[in-house]
Amino acid sequence: MTKKRNRTRPALSLQDRLNKFAQDARAAARNAPDGAERQALLQKVRDGETAAEMERLLSARDKHEPK
Repeated sequence: MTKKRNRTRPALSLQDRLNKFAQDARAAARNAPDGAERQALLQKVRDGETAAEMERLLSARDKHEPK
């Protein structure tokens, strides 16, 4: 017997989820003391912002691609 696939969609778009991830990591870094943990959180912020920007560019490219 095969397992049924979960077909629910996320409540937020990918762009919104990436932005929320970056905001949450930034807030956690703001409260963290200086050190390796804070640097790791700041790296997550940069990664999330980069991913959001890449997703934005790629989705905009699809809309303007010549046929």
